[in-house]
Amino acid sequence: MAEEPSKSEPEKQPQDNTYDAKSITVLGGLDAVRKRPGMYIGSTGPRGLHHLVFEVVDNSVDEALAGHCTEVQVKLLKDNNVCVIDNGRGIPVDEHPKLKKSALEIVMTVLHAGGKFDKGSYKVSGGLHGVGISVVNALSFFLEVKVKRDGKVYYQKYCRGKPVHDVKVIEENLDPKITGTEVMFKADREIFDEVNYDFDTLMMRLRELAFLNKGLKISLEDERETPKKVEFVFEGGIKSFVEHLNKSKQVLHDIFYMNKKKDETEVEVALQYNESYNETVFSFANNINTIEGGTHLVGFKTALTRCLNTFAEKNKFKQDFKFSSDDVREGLTAIVSIKLQEPQFEGQTKTKLGNSDIKGIVDSLMSTGLSEFLEQNPKVTKTILEKVDNAARAREAARKAKELTRRKGLLEGSSLPGKLADCQERDPSKCEMFLVEGDSAGGSARQGRNKAFQAILPLRGKILNVEKARLNRVLTSQEIITLITAIGTGIGEEFNVDKARYHKIIVLTDADVDGNHITTLLLTFFFRYMRPLIEKGYLYIGQPPLYLVKKGKQKHYAQTDKEKDKWVKELGGEGISLQRYKGLGEMDPEQLWETTMNPENRTLKKVVIEDAAIADEIFTILMGDEVEPRRLFIETHAKEVVNLDV
Repeated sequence: MAEEPSKSEPEKQPQDNTYDAKSITVLGGLDAVRKRPGMYIGSTGPRGLHHLVFEVVDNSVDEALAGHCTEVQVKLLKDNNVCVIDNGRGIPVDEHPKLKKSALEIVMTVLHAGGKFDKGSYKVSGGLHGVGISVVNALSFFLEVKVKRDGKVYYQKYCRGKPVHDVKVIEENLDPKITGTEVMFKADREIFDEVNYDFDTLMMRLRELAFLNKGLKISLEDERETPKKVEFVFEGGIKSFVEHLNKSKQVLHDIFYMNKKKDETEVEVALQYNESYNETVFSFANNINTIEGGTHLVGFKTALTRCLNTFAEKNKFKQDFKFSSDDVREGLTAIVSIKLQEPQFEGQTKTKLGNSDIKGIVDSLMSTGLSEFLEQNPKVTKTILEKVDNAARAREAARKAKELTRRKGLLEGSSLPGKLADCQERDPSKCEMFLVEGDSAGGSARQGRNKAFQAILPLRGKILNVEKARLNRVLTSQEIITLITAIGTGIGEEFNVDKARYHKIIVLTDADVDGNHITTLLLTFFFRYMRPLIEKGYLYIGQPPLYLVKKGKQKHYAQTDKEKDKWVKELGGEGISLQRYKGLGEMDPEQLWETTMNPENRTLKKVVIEDAAIADEIFTILMGDEVEPRRLFIETHAKEVVNLDV
């Protein structure tokens, strides 16, 4: 097993006297941030709101990356104020040589002003990927910052990005060794739709940051209605991350871990195989989750495939064909984390690493590290090769199964399944397909739809739980083959999201236990085998009403008990008719169109992947083989269930 470096905790290094006002580079002002906040934080909804917290935390974590911070505290205060405290060096406060203002004020009020643009101050930084603390300031009703350095506490307050007063000293004679920054802010209600922070959303990202920064202590404390506190510090770093991801799976060996450096690039990899058939690989660059991958992930995959093929030959492992990249990633859980200077991000969401030299660096270091591990652990090597060989044989079986179904014309887009009631429109961006539970509801939906742009695919019963099956078995399910054919993207190595025949795929099931189970089975299939459809925003869940409340000619549909009670109260008096829909089949075509299919009236939930690691964990718990994690999950979240119909 590869050894971890002996230094597992980030030691706070001596005060760096070169980090001062001269280190602050200024690239522009704060113009238009308040006018177009979405350009800087993505949205003014919950995602943008939480982004403010992460932006401030990233500054503190960058201090840890530079070796000057060992602890970060995040506090949710009453009235939804947020406080972030670190024990880093403290933002410089001396006068900037060009702008003749305190460096602190410049950092807080000028866009793209900070030490991350100065190579001497931060060799590695994740915060540069973000929008900067100045944007947080601009979008806050107020922000207060306290800086401890040089034996003093400096303070400045801002209102909607503008200084209320100059930087001033509020405390002196402090121990010069005590340094750090404290930022407290209140998101501006003029900008944000809602300013209520979700504890779990913050907790998941902070836990991820603690995994990625070995030994860094990060705490989250909620001082609002129901006080609670969590604290994260992982001496194992990304090894602990892999352990966490595999905690509900049957693992096959001890974790492989390496931390190697070439020039100014640090490459850290942890991996472990489990008995599942799914790949769980996450890549990071300077703590940023590169969800679209990039050159570092390509280098990792190349090295892994080549190494395992080399050892298969060296050990005279019987195989009829070379392992593919897909073969070696079946049942693999891995974290690839690199630290580099001047990362170049690209892709639609700017989360794909593009530095061309990184592929070769990761490939080289990974090949060396993994080869050493496999040489030193022959039993583990044999176990891994057997796992990969089984995957390769299953892939070959899946290829033959696809060929067989293709010869029958079942996977070709030109031969659509007979049960699909297709739409007339041929532009995928204008087309939508409803996956409807049962033939009865399918009949109502077919009659009630607008056939110009709406297609209906009735599904009979519950589809295969793909969490427990390889692709070759998945392809024996007639319902899944029908689904693949109707969507048109193909599956496995041939999957191509650009061939999707519909840009809205809407799951429509009954509002009961069976309906929820079918929805979960479908979501599992899409997450495991057609994830790009979710990432493109093509997958939705329809929201049929639970109740019809009528009084005379007045009628109102309600999706929740609370909404039903509201209408009952508003209509008041006698003669109210209340109907509870237990299934879609109970609605006639006109009602189904009016409540659930008409784009002008309907409610759809868009399926998004906020955190792929959390999503992977939940699918494993809910749909995997292990019973105990599922029982604990149900016990923990039982009180959150509404509208449970047994």
